[in-house]
Amino acid sequence: MYFQLFFVLVCLCKCNCLNKEDEQEHCDELKRWLESSTVSLEFSKKGFHREVTATVELRPGALSGASVLLLYRWPSGVFVDPYQLASLRDQSNWEILLDSAIDLELPAHKTSGFLTYVFLSNTGPAPSVLEVTIPVHGRYHEPSFAGETFTSVHIEPPELLLRTEKCTDLHRFESRFVLDAPCTVSNSSTCSWVKKTLQQEPSTMGILLPVGDGSATKLICGGTLLVTMICCVTLSKYMLEHRII
Repeated sequence: MYFQLFFVLVCLCKCNCLNKEDEQEHCDELKRWLESSTVSLEFSKKGFHREVTATVELRPGALSGASVLLLYRWPSGVFVDPYQLASLRDQSNWEILLDSAIDLELPAHKTSGFLTYVFLSNTGPAPSVLEVTIPVHGRYHEPSFAGETFTSVHIEPPELLLRTEKCTDLHRFESRFVLDAPCTVSNSSTCSWVKKTLQQEPSTMGILLPVGDGSATKLICGGTLLVTMICCVTLSKYMLEHRII
């Protein structure tokens, strides 16, 4: 009886050690996969309506069953149109989640930045390159009183995040590389994700947006008022002459 109990305990301990070793190996592979994967960013189109394309190069032999997430930190100078993104849902291999409601009409100085979570669908183990193209629109900015005709809005590349069910003990990673984010695009629960470690500061890219000339405010307002008064006088004179009531 005692021998059988001892045998069961030994088997349980051995299985537990094997599970820990398997998880350790899986987490190490997860770390190597993140470090060797890259994310680049490029812009297309001009003016207030741009397209921001992120290219994710996944490490050869990537982990199977892993979930990939891109976290964008957008500045206040731009916005995305939720209705436009919804129309692109069936044409892309990714899904997007906004962290807050987007007001399409507010100028840049009356709003703040926002986050978007982009969940990539292709997480297979084969070497792959994934592209995410998001339509982005510039907000109107306050006029410049320094004679500047353009302002620059800086956009950082998205953060590459990864999680897998086989690596649950994230204490082995530095705390600054582990963050909580929605598990899926449905936003029904929160999971811990591992962020790609950066060897250097991320290089931001800027888009130029036209701004108004603040020094011409008085001239434009005065001219608009003068034209309005002339039109009102002319219209009133015409109505009196033709007895239009």
